[in-house]
Amino acid sequence: MKVLMVLTSHDQLGNTGKKTGFWLEEFATPYYVFHDAGVAITLASPKGGPPPLDPTSDLRKNLTKSTNRFRTDKAAQAELAHTKVLADVSADDFDGVFYPGGHGPMWEMPENATSIALIQAFVRPTSQSRRCVMRRRLL
Repeated sequence: MKVLMVLTSHDQLGNTGKKTGFWLEEFATPYYVFHDAGVAITLASPKGGPPPLDPTSDLRKNLTKSTNRFRTDKAAQAELAHTKVLADVSADDFDGVFYPGGHGPMWEMPENATSIALIQAFVRPTSQSRRCVMRRRLL
């Protein structure tokens, strides 16, 4: 099984001058759920390379078992530092897609045509209702 995790490349919280990005715990916990289940994980972001981390998510009060595990996992850190460019990946190569949260994705992903097309590749509306049906089953 293969899952694509899509992280943000957006690092500014509107016009406030404050830094943002992905929320560490919202990346680390699902990452290890997939990893520990034997799922092959590919990390991608719109710009590729290291995605911005929301600095608030890395404060001591926000750390969890998963974030602490990530902080000692050199292999996972190396993967995160070298995300693929989102436009260079194909939905056909994956069984599922997952978007870790944070303020960065909220600013960037609703307008990102590549991200929208990726989501559309995994979800399709049924002809009889407004419900959506997953293209593939994950776990």
